[in-house]
Amino acid sequence: MESRPLRYFVAVAEELNFARAAERLGISPPPLSRAIRRLETEMGVTLFERDTHRVALTPAGTVLLTEARIALDALQAAERRTQRAAATERKLILAVKADGDGGLLEPILTRFAAEPEAVPVAVRLCGWHEQADLLRRGEADAALVHEPFDRTGLDSEALTAEPCVAALAAGHPLADQDHLTLAELGLLPEELPGFIHETRAAGRDLAQLLTLVALGGPTPLLPASIAGRYPRPGVVYRPVPDTPPVVLSVAWPQQSRSTATAALVRTAMSVAEEFARDSAA
Repeated sequence: MESRPLRYFVAVAEELNFARAAERLGISPPPLSRAIRRLETEMGVTLFERDTHRVALTPAGTVLLTEARIALDALQAAERRTQRAAATERKLILAVKADGDGGLLEPILTRFAAEPEAVPVAVRLCGWHEQADLLRRGEADAALVHEPFDRTGLDSEALTAEPCVAALAAGHPLADQDHLTLAELGLLPEELPGFIHETRAAGRDLAQLLTLVALGGPTPLLPASIAGRYPRPGVVYRPVPDTPPVVLSVAWPQQSRSTATAALVRTAMSVAEEFARDSAA
């Protein structure tokens, strides 16, 4: 299967309108419609339900949309990695959310520089939940990322685990308590991944997020170390003992064969082990 029909399909699936999809692709609607028909014939399935009023994905189309996005991302990532491999100066790109390295970034980079497989490292700062997409698109070779994250196409190793705190506005009704429970926050354990994703996404970085908290916005769950590193007027941090620990992992693409990336992962794990021993002592 060629990539062009998949790109055409994804455009129609996301727009659910052939005219808008054609405009987005820079072609006219008739050839787009014919291309989708050929794709359906080739695959032997119906991808869209069409009538004069609407276009909707069939169950088969829903599955293909997920798979097509992964396939197209993989093709783009392969192109980017190939171009970078041909560059005269090799480098490794490490994606990290600003203030989201758990204090490990500098020691990892320092120790990695002494490794035989080491190459120059470019740190790419990003927002919440951007690291996994950067890895899949070939725009980063490794990432330090807090759980939970989309692991599709990625491998990872846990580095640190620390208690969880809730960040609340100083005037919040629960702010006077010494600690909180999930029930007091109106949460069930199974709701945690979605809640964490939604509240952290309210701000692209920690400064934005804490500003929103101080203004009475979301009540995010954050690593406990944030409380010590980022005191802020109008924001209080309260432990939430019945939440799972906040895990920081190092992640990389499953298909990576880079010895430099492998060395960076080993270095990150070694630094994290020493960090844990020092903290326990």
